[in-house]
Parts: sequence; structure tokens; C-alpha cells
Amino acid sequence: MQTIGASALNQAVKALAIARGFVAPAGIDLVCIPAFPTIEINGEERTAIKFLVGPR
Repeated sequence: MQTIGASALNQAVKALAIARGFVAPAGIDLVCIPAFPTIEINGEERTAIKFLVGPR
């Protein structure tokens, strides 16, 4: 999952929390590893926040 901007980051974190709760009853423990890739949008470099999501 990759986001750019404060509101997108807020929604992404909420989605991750909901997803963890959704899969927890099945015995799956999701973990998130943050990364900070640089991407180009309209010729400008921007820093995004990327979450690598997977089971523990």
C-alpha cells in the first residue's frame, strides 16, 4: 500500500487497523513495514509512504 499526503496516510492507517481486526479471528497476525520511496508526479519528485503488509 502506498500513499502520498496526510489524508491518504490517515485513511491507509485506518484501513490497516480494520484489516488486522478482520483477519485476526482466522489466526492471521498482519504486520506492516514502512518505507519511504521517492516517486515522480508531473515532473516533480515526491516522497511517499509505502507499507509492506504481510502475515507474521
